[in-house]
Formats: sequence, structure tokens, C-alpha cells
Amino acid sequence: MAQTIEDAPARTRPRLHAEELTLAYDGRTVAESLGVVIPDKSFTVIVGPNACGKTTLLRALSRMLKPRKGSVFLDGEVISSYGAKEVARRLGLLPQSSVAPDGITVADLVSRGRYPHQKLLRQWSREDASVVTESMRATGVADLAERLVDELSGGQRQRVWMAMALAQQTELLLLDEPTTYLDIAHQMDILDLCADLHANQGRTLVAVLHDLNHAARYATHLIAMRGGEVLATGTPAEVVTEENVARIFELPCRVMDCPETGTPLVIPKAGRRAA
Repeated sequence: MAQTIEDAPARTRPRLHAEELTLAYDGRTVAESLGVVIPDKSFTVIVGPNACGKTTLLRALSRMLKPRKGSVFLDGEVISSYGAKEVARRLGLLPQSSVAPDGITVADLVSRGRYPHQKLLRQWSREDASVVTESMRATGVADLAERLVDELSGGQRQRVWMAMALAQQTELLLLDEPTTYLDIAHQMDILDLCADLHANQGRTLVAVLHDLNHAARYATHLIAMRGGEVLATGTPAEVVTEENVARIFELPCRVMDCPETGTPLVIPKAGRRAA
């Protein structure tokens, strides 16, 4: 009999995984019997065509969406058994769309990332201030600290929200389309930062990305979805094949090694789509 997550010793179980999920909004079911495992200390990227369930899955993994059936497990417990503040101490989240309070400055918004660490007898500290400063520096928004968030461009706001997520200082970080609104240079900056958090700080990252080449370049583990199902998982070399791209994205292509990184590079065939 194949070993299940429950069969494995507790010390070998991944910190974040989900089993037999049914995910739905109102009367519309997005996914059924969905199971995923996020390898510890991986940079996992969820890919797939529009409306395949990527963001819905990420929302469930972060406790923002309650499954109709099944469970998400965090550190060996069903995630819904934790209070919101305890989840925020264990897991950071950059949602796809965030709205800042009116009249809040960049520094004040990033400082809210320290809220999960505040207690009755432990209020704002020198360490909190240092973490906020470093989070703004890492995301390139330190010079915007006194600016109002609602005065910023979409790309600047995205980097501010990323700074707030970093300020939580969690070992698990979930990012829903972190490169939205960013130009190509800032996209690479954010993804390089994510790669550094994974490789040099040992954090586990889970991101939804639309750009398959970015996913293949940066991820250590891919989850490929279509129609609410997981169709392929594994390393970029295992998942990003010509057959899988045609099957998952309905896109005939060539896959070759990127000359810069050696990772899979998808080149769509000219003027053709799969039937």
C-alpha cells in the first residue's frame, strides 16, 4: 500500500499540504478532490491557464477560503484550528488585490506586517523598526517611506505590499501574482528577491505566476493545473515539456534550455494553436 501523508512520521510531513479539497464560490465549484503537497524549503510555483483554480488553491492554503470538503494542514494541524494571528505568525500572504486604508503612508503600511508579533506585554520594539526598514530596502521602496500609498503607481504599491509580507518574517510565504503591475526589470527584481529568500534564508515560498518561463526559471517545484485539477508536479525540467504545455495550455511550442540559466524555455510555435 502506498504511504500517505498520515502514515509518514510527523517529523517528515511537509509543513503545508492539503487533502481532498472541494473548493467553491457560492454555487460554483472550482475544484474537487484536490490534493497538493508543498515541499519544505522549496520555491513552489503554481501555473496553469486562466480560471484553472490557481488563486483559489492559494486562498485555501492561506485560510482565506474555507474548503467545502477536505482540509489544509499547517504544521501538523488543520489550518482552521489556528486563530488568525497565529496563522499570520507562521504564514505570510501577498494577495492578488489589496486595498490600503485611506491616508496611510508606506512606512505605516509595511509596519502592519509586524502586527502578528505584537503582544500585550510586547509592543513596538527596535527589532520591529529594523525589520520594517530592511523589508522596505529589499523591495526598493525605502525612499517612498513617507509617501501616501494611494499616491503611488500600481507597480510601486505592489512592491509596498511585498514589503509588508516580508515584514511578517514567516518561514512560509504565499504570493499571488507578485509581479502584477511591474515592468520587466521590477518583475525580475521581485523574483530575484524571492529566489534569495528561498536559497539563502531557507524560506518556503508558494507563488502563482502567469509567465511560464519565469516559473521555470525560478521555481524548484511546479504544480501545473487545468480545470481545477493538478495535472503535473515536479521540477521545472519534469513539468515544462512540449507535451505538457500543449496539454495544459493548449499551446504548441518548442522547449529548449535557456542559454542563461539552463532551465526550460518555452517558445510558442508561430501562428498555431492546438485544436
